[in-house]
Amino acid sequence: MPSFKILKLTTFLLIVSFFLNACSGMPGADARKYPADPKKRVAQNVAQGKGFTLMNSMGGSKGGVFEFASSNELWRASLDTIDFMPLASVNYSGGIIITDWYSTDQTSNESIKISIRFLTNEIRSDALDIKVFNKKCLTQLNCIISEKTGKLVPELKGKILKTAAVYEKEKKEKKKK
Repeated sequence: MPSFKILKLTTFLLIVSFFLNACSGMPGADARKYPADPKKRVAQNVAQGKGFTLMNSMGGSKGGVFEFASSNELWRASLDTIDFMPLASVNYSGGIIITDWYSTDQTSNESIKISIRFLTNEIRSDALDIKVFNKKCLTQLNCIISEKTGKLVPELKGKILKTAAVYEKEKKEKKKK
């Protein structure tokens, strides 16, 4: 048993000496070698190859110009069209809006759920994949869910596309001013 204790102690000392030795070779930061201004330090590090600039490598510009969902007319039009329904999931980067189950009144046994998937940001008829689901319940645990067909999907798509076209026109007119 004593040999096991010696082995543990030796291993421990080896690990500790390794870490202490690794620290001894690190140069300390000499304040005289680096400018006090952070922007100048960054420029010096980049010039020496010690860093990189994210905006230049991605072709971005300075200043915090961001593209949000509010700048996408199709996205805004979709949210405005279904604004009366509670939302279950909204993912702009994934391009999907899913509503929660909606019923016009609490006593109804029937409710609908809408899923809007964005296939492109362009305002055109094939830009959206809209699905409407219908839930009919006899009791709270006995429900049948099915995809609803009929006029609702084309009506929703038409309303969203018309609203998006209006938003796009307003945006172009605003840019002209």
